[in-house]
Amino acid sequence: MNIKSILATKGAHVVTIGPDQQVRDALKVLAEHNYGALVIADTQNHPIGIISERDIVRLAAKNENCFSVPVGEVMTKNLILGVPQDDLRAVANTMTDRRIRHLPIVDDQGVLMGIVSIGDVVKAERNNLEGEADTLRRQILATAV
Repeated sequence: MNIKSILATKGAHVVTIGPDQQVRDALKVLAEHNYGALVIADTQNHPIGIISERDIVRLAAKNENCFSVPVGEVMTKNLILGVPQDDLRAVANTMTDRRIRHLPIVDDQGVLMGIVSIGDVVKAERNNLEGEADTLRRQILATAV
């Protein structure tokens, strides 16, 4: 199973913001869509960063005037990106090892085409394992008769 299968189920729509928008704008979008993170994209829709609720909380703890700071100054710039062909288990391992909860997915030109969360990955793995277990149960029952 690969990331493409998750995007086929989940959809490829990604809400992004620009690096010059303020943290206040990011908070509004996060709250409006009930997201935990936002991809920061350039004008060609290439991901250049990501900002999470945790990033904003850490900033607020240091700077009471954080809401007017551009997200480009706060975002994580060293992005880990995925492609649709990435194996689901490899992605799960990368996300766990790197302690990331959101993985932007890009096409072969580097254009943003989706995002998967660790929850999406766990759900897909669970569904896959449940399907395999059901198949095995049917096979065992068929041979027992």
